Amino acid sequence: MGMPKVVILCGGMGTRLKEETEFKPKPLVTVGGYPILWHIMKIYSHYGYNDFILCLGYKGDAIKQYFLNYSYLTQDFSINLKTRDKSFHNGETNIPDWKITLVDTGQTSNTGARIKKIQKYIGDDEHFMVTYGDGVANVDINALYEFHKKHGKVATVTSISPPPRWSCLKMDPTSQVTSFSKAEKLPNIWVDGGFFVFHRKVFDYLTDDDDCMLEREPMHRLMSDGKLMTYQHQDFWQCMDTYRDFEYLNEIWKSGSVPWKVWK
Repeated sequence: MGMPKVVILCGGMGTRLKEETEFKPKPLVTVGGYPILWHIMKIYSHYGYNDFILCLGYKGDAIKQYFLNYSYLTQDFSINLKTRDKSFHNGETNIPDWKITLVDTGQTSNTGARIKKIQKYIGDDEHFMVTYGDGVANVDINALYEFHKKHGKVATVTSISPPPRWSCLKMDPTSQVTSFSKAEKLPNIWVDGGFFVFHRKVFDYLTDDDDCMLEREPMHRLMSDGKLMTYQHQDFWQCMDTYRDFEYLNEIWKSGSVPWKVWK
C-alpha cells in the first residue's frame, strides 16, 4: 500500500472573505504570493503525501486553470509567440512532483457530500486524509496517521484549542473599565481543526445529497458508534475565514518566522 491520498475541500464560497473571494475561490487567496491551497499541499508533501484530490465547487474552474498553468504562473520563461517555442529559465526544477485529481463536486454541496462524490477516486485504498482548503498548521502528519492506524477506528479529527481573538475587559462594580488584558485560551475547549484521517468505512456514513454536512449527522453518528477519535494538536493552527485572518497570515509570512512552513 502506498501513502494515503489527501482530499482537500475547495468548494465553499468563502462569503466572510468577500473582499477576496468575489473574484477567486478561497483556496486561491494568497499568503505570501502563493495560494493558501499551495501552502496546505506543501505541508502534506513535506511528509511524503503527494497524491491529492481537490473537491471543487465555487469558481472551481479557476483552480483548474491555476494547476494547468502552474509552470507559467510560478516560473520565469521565454516564449516565441509565432512558433510557440518556450523555455523555462530554471528548468522547472522547483515544480512539485504532485499528482492532482480535480473533481467538480457541485456548486452547493456540503462537506460530506463532496467527500462522498470522490469515493471512486479513493479506489481500494483503506485509508485517506481530508482537510479544509483554508487552514494551515504545523501538524505532524505522520504522527497523526500513526495515531489513526493505532486506534483502529473509522475516523480521526485533529482538534485544536482555538486562538483568542479579543482582549478582555476588566471592570469594577460600577461597570467602569479598569483594565484590558490579553485574551487567554479557554481551558479544555477543543474544536474541529480539519486534518482528518478516515478509514474507507466512513463512506457508509455519507451520502451524495448536497445537504450532507460531514460535521453534523455523519460525525454525530460516528461518535455514537464509538468510531470517532481526536488527535490533539497543541501548536500552531490558523484558518483564513475572514479578511482579518488573511491579513494576519500574510503578516506572519512577511515576518519570516512561519510556523506552518515545515518544508525547506
